[in-house]
Amino acid sequence: MKCLVVSDSHGDRDIVVRLLETYRDQVDAIFHCGDSELSDDDPLLKDMYIVQGNMDFDTHMPIEVQTTVDDVTVYMTHGHVFGVNMGLDHLLANATAAHARLAFFGHTHQLGVERREGVLVLNPGSITFPRGEFARIGGTYAIVTTSSTAIDVQYYNRRMQAVPELKFHFEN
Repeated sequence: MKCLVVSDSHGDRDIVVRLLETYRDQVDAIFHCGDSELSDDDPLLKDMYIVQGNMDFDTHMPIEVQTTVDDVTVYMTHGHVFGVNMGLDHLLANATAAHARLAFFGHTHQLGVERREGVLVLNPGSITFPRGEFARIGGTYAIVTTSSTAIDVQYYNRRMQAVPELKFHFEN
């Protein structure tokens, strides 16, 4: 399974359009981890899984999504409800309860990826307002590729260029 993960676009509809136009036919799914600030009725939403962030005021967006794409279970939330600024334990507990192999979240605007208790936990960073160690790159998103033996993660910048130092490989 190959998917694109983006978060915290904060009203930058143009970058979401560019990502969809570029990747729609190259990935199995597109996940937006919240704070899109798009309206519930925006036609872009039909092309992706999306959750409500703390800056999304249309309450029809779900707080969390659990789905399976090509036999890979994914759990996604924005993270604000689960206190991701203080740690990932609550998020990980929900992902584990959902039997997820992948857990995606946003909110912190800081990219990060780690494997915990058999679950790949990933924050793509903010595509619009990045923070933290890699803010110098500008906005980021991630492409996650799974196989029966491994998970590969490659982060990209807003210019849709791979960031060489942000490539990760996790064996199953």
